[in-house]
This record gives sequence, C-alpha cells and structure tokens, in this order.
Amino acid sequence: MAIETLNPATGELIKKFEAHTAEEVKHKIDLAEEAFQSWRNSSFEERAKHMEKQADILENEAEKYGRIISLEMGKPLKSAIAEVKKCATVCRYYAENAASFMADEEIASGASRSLISYEPLGVVLAIMPWNFPFWQVYRFLAPALMAGNVGLLKHASNVPQCALAIEEIVRHAGFPDNVFQSLLIGSKEVDAVIGHPHVKAVTLTGSELAGSKVAEKAGQEIKKTVLELGGSDAFIVLDDADLEQAAEMAVKSRMVNTGQSCIAAKRFIVVESIADDFLQRFKQKMQALKTGNPLEEDIDYGPMARKDLAEELEKQVQDSVKHGAEIVLDGGREGNSNAYFKPMILKNVKPGMPAYEEEMFGPVAAVMIVKDEEEAIRVANDSRYGLGGAVWTKDRARGLRVAKRVETGAMFVNAMVASSPEMPFGGIKKSGYGRELSYLGIREFVNQKSIWID
Repeated sequence: MAIETLNPATGELIKKFEAHTAEEVKHKIDLAEEAFQSWRNSSFEERAKHMEKQADILENEAEKYGRIISLEMGKPLKSAIAEVKKCATVCRYYAENAASFMADEEIASGASRSLISYEPLGVVLAIMPWNFPFWQVYRFLAPALMAGNVGLLKHASNVPQCALAIEEIVRHAGFPDNVFQSLLIGSKEVDAVIGHPHVKAVTLTGSELAGSKVAEKAGQEIKKTVLELGGSDAFIVLDDADLEQAAEMAVKSRMVNTGQSCIAAKRFIVVESIADDFLQRFKQKMQALKTGNPLEEDIDYGPMARKDLAEELEKQVQDSVKHGAEIVLDGGREGNSNAYFKPMILKNVKPGMPAYEEEMFGPVAAVMIVKDEEEAIRVANDSRYGLGGAVWTKDRARGLRVAKRVETGAMFVNAMVASSPEMPFGGIKKSGYGRELSYLGIREFVNQKSIWID
C-alpha cells in the first residue's frame, strides 16, 4: 500500500511512501519495547538534556519544518512556522518541570511512610491528526518521553512527511534509538498495534468516530486511553461586551488554521440587543481577510487540508440553508480542482440543521441570536460536544459565573480558546476524556503506584 501526500493548494502529488508491512510494524514495536527497558531507568537530567536540544532544533529550523506543514496540509507558512516554534515551548516546559511533576508524593497515613510513586507504563501509541501536524504530536511526545515512556506515532495519512520529520528531530536531538518511531500505516492496521502486548496505552486526537473505534479496541484489551475528539465551541457575546474586540477575536478564532481546529469558535451565540452591531463588525472583518498560496507571506488563510473536506463542508452549508439558515456572508468553493473555501457566516441557525448539530470543520461561522445570558448558556450547552468555549463581557465576575456554567473542558473569558503547556487540555461529553499538558498530562500515562512501608 502506498501513502500519498498531496498539495491541497494545487492538488498535485508531492510524494509517495510505501506503507510499513505488518512484519515491519511488529519489529518496530519490539524495538520500542527494548528501548523502553533502558529509557525507563534514565535520569530526568538526561531526558531534559535531549528535550532541550529538541527545542533548539525546532526553533532554529522552524522554517524548514514549517514548509513541510504548508505543503502537506495547506497551513499558511507564517502560521506553520509559529506552530513549530510553539512545539519548542512544550519541550522546554516538560524539560524543566517533569522531575517535580513525577516526584514521589508523600501521604499521611498510619504507616511509617506511605507515598504515591509515578512510574512510566511503556510503549504508548499516539494516533494524531493533520490539522496541527507538529503541535498535536508534541503535546504527547514531550510529556510521554520525559515520563520515561516511549512513543509510536500513527499520523494522519495525508501528512507522512511531517511524521518522518518529527522522528528525524527526535533522532537529531540525541534521544536513544527507537524511543520514538513513526508507523506509516493506514487506519485498518491500528487495531493490530493496539492489540500488541508491548503497547500499553493509546492517545488519540481526531474524530468522534475514530475515538469510538480506538476506545472500543483498547477497552477489549484493557488498555488506558486519552481521547481528544471533535468540538463545536461556543463563542458567547453578552450585551455588555466590547463589540470591536469581540468581533476581531471572533474572526481570529473562527479562522485559525482556516477554521480547521477542534477549539476554533464555531457557534456564535449573541444576545439580540447587540446582535446587529456585532454581525456588521464580524462580517466586515471576515471580508477583509486575504487568501492565496500558503507559502506567500501576506495571506490570512490558505486552502482546506483536502478537497473532500471542502466538499463535505459545502454540503453541511447547503443542507443548513435548505432548512432555513440565512447567509450573511457568502463564500464557499470556487472550483473543483483544489481545496480552497472562502469564509461564510450563517445566521438564524436552529436545532436540526447541520450547522447547529454537527462540527463545522472549516471557515463557516454559525450565528445564533438569543434573548439574554440565561438563554445563551442553555444554547451553549445544547451540544453533544464539550471541548472549549469563550464568553465576552466587560464584567469579569459575570464572565466567571457564565464560564462555570458552560459544560466544557475549558472556558476563556475575553480571550479566544487556545492550548498552552501549563494549562490542562481536554474535553467532556463527545469531545473525549483525559487531559493533555500541565502536570495532569504527564500523569495520564504513568502507573500511580501506592507504596506502604510499615
């Protein structure tokens, strides 16, 4: 089987890779287990040395790796470079903090001494998506390796060069052989990897369907999983919000990565007394964005990552309009040969429409007008997803009150949802379970062992 990587801006074939055979995959898993038996006994100082070196490579060669991202999935080069550099921050964060996060935790008890020891599990499989092809991987890689685990990466099939580039960076940073390896396999081969006795846990960032299938197989094998799945984040604009700021950040949050982000704002829930003013500003700012070749410096957004994804989004819009949604800003596809999709704004979005019920993974904003704060919270929670959300108000106490009532893994007050090394990241409901980043993230794939000394 060949794995192809296409340029979404042109539709041209960039490169073909031969997929790893079943025997090659088994051999790589055996090598990973062998590496773990040594790596688990390394000191935090040694791990940190390699992790800091990795951060240096990511910073110094950000443009080189950013170009690979842009060519494979269409992210504007400036954003791709920023993504690579962000990976360096999570490497440094865990290099500096892993030892304290993993330190023995003394517990008061009737023993002469009792403690919780945090010990690595072993080989962890990471199944990662194409939308942030470096950052999503490093959210797993940095804490997993610093905890003493080893990693296997099954990356999205449209970004094989990114997968191999990350393996190259790990190698150049001086990590021992086979501490981190990429598996060039299709989704059908994943079950066999999960079922291998050396593989102790699985983390997945991807679709609800993919998460369900991985969790089912891991459950059969009694193996730990962390799932970060879809999101349909609410962006709540209350009647006392700074509308200029809210509109500016609404555009930024909806259009991050050409709208292809789990934590992009997707449902804009606006109190009716300020709805017309907000919509006018929102539309004006969205219209001002420029598109073009992802490698050009002065563009704001590029193509979507694949042509079929643009086609799917187009159908969601058409079905929503057919059921009564109103187009405020027209856009969409302008041809069938590439994956470009111009931004759109829909309003009067109601239950039953794809724009209300489903995740719109691309540059389409769904606006829902509500009468007051209470209805805004109800609509925000009327979703099967619960990843992130934002609320805009000049009253911070009010913002905190609303934030605590919205059912998500994260809420931001007067800021767009974003991930950062020090804050836990993950969702509830159909958005998944478990946490990445922070001290919680490094403790997901460890044995939290109780030790009692009489």
